[in-house]
Amino acid sequence: MLTTQTLTSLKGGWLLLRSVAVISSSVATIISTILPMYLYTSISPQELYLLFFLLFLGAFIIHGVLTHILNDYVDHRSGTDQRSPAILSGGSRVIQTGYISPENLWRIGKSLLLLLFLLILAFLFFGYYKLAILLSIGIWGAVSYSLPPLQFSYRPFIGEWFSTFPSVLFLGLAGAWLSLDHLPEWVWQNALINALFCIAWVMVHHIPDRDADRQARPMKRTSVVWSIEKFGLAFSRLPALLYFGFTGTCAVWLGLDRIEAAAGTLVLTIAAIILVLKMRVGDDEQVSSYEKIILLLAMINAVWLGIFI
Repeated sequence: MLTTQTLTSLKGGWLLLRSVAVISSSVATIISTILPMYLYTSISPQELYLLFFLLFLGAFIIHGVLTHILNDYVDHRSGTDQRSPAILSGGSRVIQTGYISPENLWRIGKSLLLLLFLLILAFLFFGYYKLAILLSIGIWGAVSYSLPPLQFSYRPFIGEWFSTFPSVLFLGLAGAWLSLDHLPEWVWQNALINALFCIAWVMVHHIPDRDADRQARPMKRTSVVWSIEKFGLAFSRLPALLYFGFTGTCAVWLGLDRIEAAAGTLVLTIAAIILVLKMRVGDDEQVSSYEKIILLLAMINAVWLGIFI
């Protein structure tokens, strides 16, 4: 029979994963690459199942565990998570709800980082250079996003472009890079569009935390906070609209060769833009409700791109 302490630890670990965010970004972009190889190549299903499991495990360890440990710890220290409305944003809440102390969370984070660095060395030693590169990019994304002195999540536009974007992009490329002799154009297209869709919804995710981020020390000057400071509250939508605009523009790249994929991405992107334009940015409950819909659109888009190559 499970003890109370064990149940508490399990629940804390589950909260920390923030599985909905990981599934709608990392897992979705993995499927967007693995699905076409399953449908349209001669690679055996068993090999693809193993590859999917490997990437799925890596995504949850890096994006679900390490990234959230570091982000929760740093945002707790700066004070932004304590002031967050904590609907979908504001961290996993494992510190605020008492499941894990900040000290223990930091201790776990450092131990995991050490283990992952040792794994990279093992990959290099045994000649698994691609796995070492992919793991290094994932660690870079997690560390550079949250930890000083880089702490890119506290700087406008830097966090999404230099941490989140490359991490999701290379996860989208990973399946084909590890399995195929070359990277077909559709792999680049799917990975890029999914990564852009991801950083676009992350900008929506930051809107409810605008006041908490501004009161943090140091201030967490996200792209949303920067837009509010420059142009006013209504322009908190600007970063999300900008990145959804990039996503829609990239759909044109699909062109006539992938007309169904292009049409689907355009429709889903326009739907997301309409939601962002309609949302009352001062209503945190409504913004979070719209964010849930956008997360669903991101997953649908990833699968759609995987079917129509």
